[in-house]
Order: sequence, then structure tokens, then C-alpha cells
Amino acid sequence: MKNKMKYAKAPKDVAQAISTSEPIEDFLPAPGKLVFKEDAVKVTLSLGKESVQFFKKMAKENHVPYQNMIRRVVDLYARHYMHT
Repeated sequence: MKNKMKYAKAPKDVAQAISTSEPIEDFLPAPGKLVFKEDAVKVTLSLGKESVQFFKKMAKENHVPYQNMIRRVVDLYARHYMHT
């Protein structure tokens, strides 16, 4: 930080803590390194129109690709029945 800010309305103990604090280096990995990619196999699959519409709607509301949601459901189903 180049410019030090003064907090006139902060409680005295908070202002003191801010003035004596020191910045720390960024220790978090880059966003791209937070995404774990699993081995995937491309398949052609015909799904029901209503099912796809449902996943597209849910994906849009949750800001994720609908294909990822479908893959996750299939993975969870397979994982559940692999161990029973």
C-alpha cells in the first residue's frame, strides 16, 4: 500500500490495530489451481428434454455449467452403488 489511510471514526483500539498492522504476502493459490480436474471420458448420451431443461435452469440459477451438474449426479450415483 502506498498511501496510509487514517480512520477518524474507528474506535481507538481498532484504529491502533489498523495502524500497526502489516500486509502479508498472498499465500492462496491462483484460482485456476483451485479447480481439480478429474479424468473424464466423452460420451454421447440422449437425455429427456425435461431433464435437460431442469438442469439448465438449475445451472443458470447457480452459475455453473449444466453438464457439470449432470456429471456430478452420475458420479454420485455410480460411487454410491460401487460400494454397496
